[in-house]
Amino acid sequence: MVNVGPVTVLTPTGTLGYGFGDEALARGMSLKPAVIAVDAGSTDPGPSYLGSGKPLVSDYGIRRELKVLISAAHAAGIPVIVGSAGGAGTGEQVDRTTALVRDIVAELGIHLKLAWIYADIPIERAKAAVRAGVIEDFEAGTPLTEDILDSTCSLVAQMGHEPICEALEGGADVIIAGRACDDSVIASFPIWRGADPALAIHMGKILECGAFSAEPFAMDVMLGTLYDDHFILEPGSTERRASVKSVAAHSLYERENPFSQGGPGHQMDLSNCAFEQVTERQVKVVGARMTATDDYYVKLEGARLAGYHSICIAGMRCPTFAGAVGGLLDEARARAVDYIAPEKAHITFHLYGRNGVMKELELAPPSGHELGLVIDVVAQTQELAHAVCHHISGGLLHRHYPDVINPSGNLAFPYSPSDIDLGPHYEFSAYHLMKVGSPTELFPVHFEEL
Repeated sequence: MVNVGPVTVLTPTGTLGYGFGDEALARGMSLKPAVIAVDAGSTDPGPSYLGSGKPLVSDYGIRRELKVLISAAHAAGIPVIVGSAGGAGTGEQVDRTTALVRDIVAELGIHLKLAWIYADIPIERAKAAVRAGVIEDFEAGTPLTEDILDSTCSLVAQMGHEPICEALEGGADVIIAGRACDDSVIASFPIWRGADPALAIHMGKILECGAFSAEPFAMDVMLGTLYDDHFILEPGSTERRASVKSVAAHSLYERENPFSQGGPGHQMDLSNCAFEQVTERQVKVVGARMTATDDYYVKLEGARLAGYHSICIAGMRCPTFAGAVGGLLDEARARAVDYIAPEKAHITFHLYGRNGVMKELELAPPSGHELGLVIDVVAQTQELAHAVCHHISGGLLHRHYPDVINPSGNLAFPYSPSDIDLGPHYEFSAYHLMKVGSPTELFPVHFEEL
């Protein structure tokens, strides 16, 4: 389509369901955005949501925010776009989100056109790509094989802006997309309107986390207005401001190379970008360039079942136990391995207050007089995981050691039961790039009049 002038995109939050301010949204809507576009997922929370199909954010939270956004958009006559619905963008999560939309529309008594886009990839389709030699490693560190795909229970691919533009072309008022590149979700409407794709995608990258590109940062409303040769960013809330530092910093967010970033069918060049403070609350950005790649690749994300998970959370305050805890944990692991032999389990200890977060990468000395312990067990059955977890927690609770002071118990449990079964445990099986014939072939768009 032909560009009809400046296009303003309102992104209400960094992840749908994580919240935004009422004042920020109201002020943002007063600036006459052409679209509300928001990301709803990521691989940051790990593979569980992809493998299980369960939503990252509760239905309550998603419904609450979607109702507000759909109401505001309907009153303004603009569309709402949601990408990576449900957290991982699986078909099950897309269906769950569209069901919420139908319920909201019925409650509001309005009529609109709903579109949804699946991002699930058939395992046989990916296996054919393996045989054809058109899959490349992304960050997995190992080749993708047919055997790995056979063990994969859920496989999606990140769509670019093209399927979302197809839904817009079809007249959709609300678009619920499966797994999608975060920046493409924000960039799709301006690109559909004829904006420079490079500027739109760069703006999308900065907007995708909402007001994390503002000061003070927050999950809150952020707006971007795209012009022919630049875009301008500002937060919805008057309590925040966009600064050159905050915007430029988020432009670098999650980038291995500060000047170059690949995406579906394109390569971004940010080496000539410049940032300018135009008002106290607004920043102007120029200079993004983009070239189309010879082949169009999409990123595959797959998960497979790796066992069953049990954990125990405990605290400790005894100075002699804290001093001996390293050796006691090593001993507890060895005893558990011997206890279940020839069965196997993966046992991890997270010792908070002593390198629990950074582990061997920690540089600072331990601090505090309390330690927190998470006993983390993965085994082939839930029963075995639970047995190992309790064997360790019970053994540590009553373990005698030299210089023991407290014979009543070494651990304090904040929960009863102390050993908690988490159910299936998933791991990423695919994190690769797959060549496709067109940007839309894997991402069917469906429409429904509500």
